[in-house]
Amino acid sequence: MVRMTDTVGKIAFLGPLGTFSQAAVHAFFGDDLDIEQHTAVPSIDDVFLEVESGRAVWGVVPVENSTEGAVNNTLDCLIETSLAIAGEIYLPIEQNLLVKNPAKLDSIRRIVSHKQSLGQCRLWLRTRYPDLEIVEVSSNAEAARQASEDETVAAIAGLLAARQFGLSIACPAIQDRRNNTTRFLVLSRARQTQSTGHDKTSILVYTENKPGALFRVLEPFDRYQVSLTRIETRPARDDMWSYVFFMDFEGHTDDEPVRQVFDELAGRVVKIKNLGSYPRAMPARTAP
Repeated sequence: MVRMTDTVGKIAFLGPLGTFSQAAVHAFFGDDLDIEQHTAVPSIDDVFLEVESGRAVWGVVPVENSTEGAVNNTLDCLIETSLAIAGEIYLPIEQNLLVKNPAKLDSIRRIVSHKQSLGQCRLWLRTRYPDLEIVEVSSNAEAARQASEDETVAAIAGLLAARQFGLSIACPAIQDRRNNTTRFLVLSRARQTQSTGHDKTSILVYTENKPGALFRVLEPFDRYQVSLTRIETRPARDDMWSYVFFMDFEGHTDDEPVRQVFDELAGRVVKIKNLGSYPRAMPARTAP
């Protein structure tokens, strides 16, 4: 957790109030934020736009989930953005079935939630409610809002959304995996960071579309013993059947091994985009 004063400025996140993104804001910046510092926006794209425009100082977006994998919307925005990654937070995600009236569970006709949350509860839904209509909505909090207005609708969301909309938890912890965790990125316009000795660096790598391209990218990491923690692939926007590699690795751009990796990569790829170096967070451990 990072404790900051009211000088932290506005923080944009996927809204409305009550989402896991808001929970990540509090986990990173602390619980003593003023409500005026919250800027809840309708989409991940809008989080990037709020920070790039200067209307918000920070943005918080989900980038990957331990059950459902990468959040492609965030990855695509990182390709286009001018923003830097300033930090990260791992948030344990507990999904709950929320209802307006727990005495009327038999009247539930529809279950709503964000696409990622529905995926995290896929087996539970198939087993418990195989015949109900399952509907994707823009966020968990939007799902909770709909459930708060209709007793025939149940939402899958977190405790924060239940409190925000006055809902009851009909079934707690319904995620398929007990250690379900989402990694969030903290975005800013500032690109200058200081090494802490416990850092992570994120880059985008554009390669030529020919055999051996990925091997040439990975080889310097092995040579200089820089540990890769993640690699994802997304289609490039400017060339059909070309791809961009998203790479996270341990270390800071001021560290000598990381500098050597960058020097080697410069002659092996079409382009490197440095998304930033930032303090490395540790995933929360689930008790056995």
